[in-house]
Amino acid sequence: MAVDSFSARAGKISANIGAHYVDNARKLPWRAPPGGDLPDPYHVWLSEIMLQQTTVGAVKSYFELFTRRWPTVESLARAKEADVLAAWAGLGYYARARNLHKCAVHVTERLGGNFPRNESELLKLPGVGAYTAAAIAAIAFGERAVVVDANIERLVARLFAIGTPLPGGKAEIRAAMDAITPSRGAGDFAQACMDMGATICTSKNPKCDICPVQNQCAAYASGAMESYPVKQPKKAKPVRRARFFWIERQDRILLATRPPSGMLGGMRALPDDGWAAGNDGHARPPFPGAWQVHDNIVQHSFTHFSLEVDLAVYQDRKIVTDMTSDLWWPLADIADAGLPTLYTKVVEWKLKEEI
Repeated sequence: MAVDSFSARAGKISANIGAHYVDNARKLPWRAPPGGDLPDPYHVWLSEIMLQQTTVGAVKSYFELFTRRWPTVESLARAKEADVLAAWAGLGYYARARNLHKCAVHVTERLGGNFPRNESELLKLPGVGAYTAAAIAAIAFGERAVVVDANIERLVARLFAIGTPLPGGKAEIRAAMDAITPSRGAGDFAQACMDMGATICTSKNPKCDICPVQNQCAAYASGAMESYPVKQPKKAKPVRRARFFWIERQDRILLATRPPSGMLGGMRALPDDGWAAGNDGHARPPFPGAWQVHDNIVQHSFTHFSLEVDLAVYQDRKIVTDMTSDLWWPLADIADAGLPTLYTKVVEWKLKEEI
């Protein structure tokens, strides 16, 4: 395709997507209306961290909870990390929550509570990668930045029929997104493309009949929309085994605090047998006794492996342990403990099993 022809097509794509966004933008609690004032950088940063590998539907309630409890980056910086982790419980990928708190402290103590406005400085913040830096720069500060999330990746791969399998095709997709990103209004344009990917150019059954760039879409012209983006075949996930320990006395349950680094670091949890992504747990109880074992009560999927969980139960009025992380939590208030989803599943199974 000639350069002039490509440039004209890119301009048409940008104009059509932008016009569609004006009338069809999703109303989200962290967004500003199209063409209006720029949103609060704190809200943009918080939402972008939450949205990493998580759906908009799942994030809304957490965003509203966080902004009610910690309305500014300074108030979040003053919070205890344990409280931030507990508030994050259920959202997954808990390293994000630890980095969220670190970043809030960094911005407050080193930058006077002001987020940097350009990508290179944003990339220096804890937990902020290339995509997030571009999104904050464009959406919160109006800088021209090339924003590519999973929805945009799919939209652009289809528009230009980019057939290089991912992840190898990411550079071509970014170059194509660069070509269609306008010099002004890059933030609105990025959000317009996100919305297109989320609501029209979906993974399955894309709504091509209402797509504003149908006539410019190479995948639509070939009738092979769902063939893009091209992905490598998925590898089978390994399955790990773990044993959790239910230790109860006088209507209280023993919780542990997981090590600060590693999976679910710093979170409150049931005591367990040292399971990890790379190995099964040892299944040995923390102290001898008459344990009742329930096999494989919960299966939980992580990004790179699946976990099958056994539960060993010990209930006695006279339990004494030498565990350094002893925390006897009222069983009636277990919902307030901020347990990760994996451990919440086990608690729910146990409580239901007692009915």
